[in-house]
This record gives sequence, structure tokens and C-alpha cells, in this order.
Amino acid sequence: MSHQHASQSKDISLRVANLDCDNDAAKLKRSLKNTPGITRLKVYPKAAKVTLSFNQQEVGLEQVKEKLAAIGFPTQEGLNMPAQVSPWRNPKVITSLSGGILLLVGWLLGFSSAPANISLILYYLAILTGGYYFGREALEELVLERKIGIELLMSIAAITATIMGQPLEGAILVFLYSISEAAEGYTEEKTRSAVKALMNLAPKTALVRRGGLEQQVPVENLVIGDIFIVKPGESIATDGEIIAGFSSINEAPVTGESVPVEKQIGSPVFAGSINGAGALEVRVSKTFADNTISRIIHMVEEAQEKKGKGQRFIERFGARYSPLVLLAGILIAVVPPLLFGAPWNTWLLRATVFIVAAAPCALVISIPITMVATLGTAARQGVLIKGGVYVEELAKVQVVALDKTGTLTKGEPEVTDVLALPGGPSVAELLAAVAGLERYSEHPLARAIVNYADAKGIVPKDVKNFRALAGAGASAQVGEQNLYVGNPELFSGKLGIALGKAHEKIEQLQNEGKTVVIIGDEKLPWGLIAIRDQIRPKAKAAIKALHDVGIGKVVMLTGDNKRTARAIAAELGIDEVYADLKPEDKLTKVNELTERFGHVAMVGDGVNDAPALAEATAGIAMGAAGTDVAMETADVVLMADDLEKLVYSLKLSKRNQRVVNQNLALSTIVIGGLVIGAVAGWFTLPIAVLGHEISEFVVIGSGLRMLRS
Repeated sequence: MSHQHASQSKDISLRVANLDCDNDAAKLKRSLKNTPGITRLKVYPKAAKVTLSFNQQEVGLEQVKEKLAAIGFPTQEGLNMPAQVSPWRNPKVITSLSGGILLLVGWLLGFSSAPANISLILYYLAILTGGYYFGREALEELVLERKIGIELLMSIAAITATIMGQPLEGAILVFLYSISEAAEGYTEEKTRSAVKALMNLAPKTALVRRGGLEQQVPVENLVIGDIFIVKPGESIATDGEIIAGFSSINEAPVTGESVPVEKQIGSPVFAGSINGAGALEVRVSKTFADNTISRIIHMVEEAQEKKGKGQRFIERFGARYSPLVLLAGILIAVVPPLLFGAPWNTWLLRATVFIVAAAPCALVISIPITMVATLGTAARQGVLIKGGVYVEELAKVQVVALDKTGTLTKGEPEVTDVLALPGGPSVAELLAAVAGLERYSEHPLARAIVNYADAKGIVPKDVKNFRALAGAGASAQVGEQNLYVGNPELFSGKLGIALGKAHEKIEQLQNEGKTVVIIGDEKLPWGLIAIRDQIRPKAKAAIKALHDVGIGKVVMLTGDNKRTARAIAAELGIDEVYADLKPEDKLTKVNELTERFGHVAMVGDGVNDAPALAEATAGIAMGAAGTDVAMETADVVLMADDLEKLVYSLKLSKRNQRVVNQNLALSTIVIGGLVIGAVAGWFTLPIAVLGHEISEFVVIGSGLRMLRS
């Protein structure tokens, strides 16, 4: 029975027009609340998106779309973000401008010999026309949600001014506020520009080979296993695996990594990355809805809806503040006349000006506009921050703890030195013998030696009787000799061979953070091969940049041995090193660092570092493109294997915090100044409205600075 029910339920995401703010989201939820068949509804006002589950036996998809259109939120076709309608087709803009024209005509008629009543009628019409939308929102909020919002404060102020014999001032208030409300959608569209840019990375169609025929199909119709063709210079339609051709791929649109990556048969490719000079055939591994670009877009949209602590505080403050403003306005209007015999007219007007002056528009919008812009900009640069709270936490970070393997180093051991010892064969012969032996081993160090020999063009010798020596190395027969390859303990311990002067060289190489492998027979060591997991090219510069950006301590947490860890830390300029750590030990160290220094960011690969990532103030997964686990576990995801993206994310979060603080300070100063001027009687209603609206636009413009990379 439950299976049957599950088959009747359908999940769908729809982009809708006219969804510009939380008020729109509340209206949409109210309108769909009691629709039969809809079992789950989530609205993303920042992304103009609705996700819902519905029972197909009770309601069809077309009926859902018709319902959305009927309540004013028509769905978008294809994969496009809804664009704002042109101003001359936007009802909010039209009603606002109509109110403005009526106001202007009424004001001009006041200078003519026309009867005064005509001007009054035009002012009343201007108030009714311009205030239609925000007045209706105010009533819906009050009646249906029991909320006193900014729209209600403005409506009461306009009505009071008109009743008090100042319809011109009331009409000016309505016009200026309605224009700012109408502009809200266009501001929201600007903040969506980063997500729009991501959506435009992948092509809308793909050239697919099906049944021997090549045909262009919409990318959303691709299925796993399809073969699509990517011509030189084209964007890749969805995630897949190359089955024919080779090329360099520019992955910067997805990862932010500027250097093109060489790809060949068997290499994975990501949606939105750009093909270089070669033609490719790619087998689809993920449908469009589940590919890298779609997942990034979804994560950014989720993040933009997740509010930081500051934003949640401001919203709670705003919800309590607006009713208090209304109450204070009432007290200002009635207390002086009742207790001190002051003139009613004067204090009613001051109360009206106060209500407008104290409305917290700029304050309430100061954080969300900045945060949404920051999250979108970060995503465009290959940094996914999973919510406003993590932007705030990144700005507080004092200590950065880094995993070594795969984070500071490439995670791929490479041969650094090959030394022939006295009495043994030449370097070339030594490599030919050891490459022949190591071909049979799956150990990462063995693969490094074989790759090195291949790169040098050395042909491996034939060996027989290969035998792995657990924890020590391996042996095999090369010609008539038994050859051994392994760590120094194998030779000095198990085989009992004196290493002599080679011991000093081994110590020197090990102190450089290298693993030493010895090759020899039963009597004599032939030579040494030093291997090291190479440091990432930008790691040293990134560690310096972390210190420069204000990070007090950079710490390495690694499961590797102390000698190797210390050598690499010294080379990179890392402050503290903790080695020989298991995953649970890293968790303990993160807790200790938090107790000692405060806020700690942990950077790892998101898989074996998951416990430490979860425990840190901010868990940062590096090189996560195509890695589902890393993208899910971390708070911040760096798509590229590039530590400079870590520095970028910390700088961006600190810049975000500065802009938020500037906006909060500006909003508070403006509101404070307007309130004092209102109560003292210095400001008229139009001046209060003008100050209020200008401060709001300044805050919006300031927040949108975060759209710059």
C-alpha cells in the first residue's frame, strides 16, 4: 500500500515569476495551503523557485501550474530564471507612476485658478492608486498572519496625514514608498545574477548519438548512458566520462581553477566546463537535474534561504520593533495633549512623521541583501558557502587547521631522488631492475617508482618469483640474483645488511620529509630512491596569505609520521604540527584548538576528515568537484584543489562583515536622526519619507557591492 502511495506522489521544482520577497512567499503559501493533493510546499523567494510534492490522483501538474498562474505566480518554461517584466508592464510600477502623475497634476493645479477640491480629489486618487499594493499587503499581513509590518506603518501614516488635512504629504509618502516597493523586484533580480550566470554555463541542448543518428536534444532530456558529442570550444552539457578523444578542459566556470586540465578517455568531465581544441564523445553519468552545475545552483539557493545569526536577530527585532513603533506613535500623539494640554494637531502630525521616520526598512534589508550577493559571488568563484551563518563564522576564524595529504600536498607520491651506491649498478640499471619488480605491486610508492622509470624511458627488466614482504617491501628474481626493495629496516633488520655511509644519506633524505626505499641484493644495497608526496605549487603562498589576512595560527593535522610532517610544515611556514593522528584524534585536536584560540576552520577532503570538519567552527572541503560526500559534509566547499580559494573565502567573509556593519551603522544613524527630527518637529512628512527611502536605496546599493568578485 505504501509503495502504491509513493508512486502516486510527485516531487517538482518550478521557477515562478513575481516572487520577489518574503511577502510574496507568504501570499503564495497562503494561496496554496489548502489546495487538495499538495502534501509539501517550500518557497525560495531569493531564487524565484517553488518545490512541492503532490498526489497525482488528486491534482495534476497542469492544475498546479494553473493555480500558480491564477494567484499571480506564472511558472517559467525550460531552465530559465524568470526575468522581471519591463517596467511599463509591471502592475506595481504602473500603479506607483499613476499615483505620481495624479499627485503632480494635483500639485500643479494648486497654482492655477482651478477649484481646490479638484487637487484634493487628485491627491485622494493618488493615495488609493499608489498605495493599492502595499496597502493590500498590510491588511493581509494584519488579518491573516496577525503581523504589524512596515507596510501597515506606511499605510497608517498616509491615512493619518490625509485625515489631518495634509493629503499632499500623504500622497508624497505613498508615491515614494510605492516606487521603492516596485523597485524591490529589480533589486532581487540583480542579486540573482550570480545564479543566472551559473545557469547559463551549461548549454540548453546537446548533440546526442542515438540509434546511429545524431540529434540535438534539450539537456533536461539526457539520460544516463547517452553518448553526446562536444565540439572544440563548446560547453559540456552534463557530467560524464570521455569515451573517445582527448582535449584540455577549462574547468574555471565550475571550480574557479584557471589552469586548463588535460582530459583523455576515462576522464570525468563536469557540466559547464569548456572544451578546448579536441572533439570529445562523452557518456552521460548524471542527468541534468543531478549534475555538478545543478547541484551547485541548488546548494546556493538553499544557502541563500538559510539565514545567519545576525539576519535572524534583525528579523526578530523587526517583527517586535514595528508594533512598538506604532505604539510609540500612538503615545506621541495622545500623551502631550492629554497630560500637558499640547495642541492635538501638532502632536498627531509629529506622531505621523515619527512612524515613517522610525520604520526599519533599511535596517531589515541591510543584512539579507549583502548576504545573498556574497553567497552568489562566492559560488561564481568556485566557493560554495552553505548559508549566511557560515559566512559569519568564516569572518570570525582565528585558527586554520589543515589536513596534509590531498590538502597541502597533491596526495600522489613522486620520486624526488635516485642515488646509486658504491659497488652497485648504474642509476639506469638500478631503475630498470626496480621498475620490473615494482610492476607487480599495488602500493602507491611502487606506482610512483614505475611512473618515474616510464617518464625516463627506461624499459623494466623481466623478473620472476615476485613476493610481497608485509610491512617491509618486496623481493623477486632478476636474472640469477634475488633483488630486494623496501624500507631501511628491511635491510638493516631482517636481511642484516650493514648500510654503512648510506645511513647518513638516508637520515638526510628523511629529514627532508621523504620516504626512502632501498634496492639491493642479499649482500649489498645498490641504491636509494627518495619519494615524497609533493607540496601543492600554491601552498606556501597560501599559508603566507592566511597569516596576512589575520589568521593567528595555521596548524597541520596529519596521520603521517612526525618527521615528514615537520619537514613539510617547516617548508611551508606552518605554525604548529600534530602528526600520527587518526580521524578521531583530529576531532580531539580541533576541540583543543577551539578551547585555546576560539574559532577554528578545518580544511580537509571531506571524507576521512568528516568528524573534524563537523566539529570545527567552519568545516571546509577542498577539491570537491564531482565528490558527492565532500559536497554534503562540509559547511564550505572549495570546488578546486587550490588553497588560494581558502584565502579568497576568508577575505570575502571579512569583506561581507564590513559591508554589513557599515549598512547597520548607516541605517541606525539615519533612523535615529529622523526619529529625533520627527519628535522635535524639525522634519515634515515628505522629508521623513525622502530620508527613509534614500537610506534604503543607499543600503541596497552598498549590499550589492558584494556582487563584485
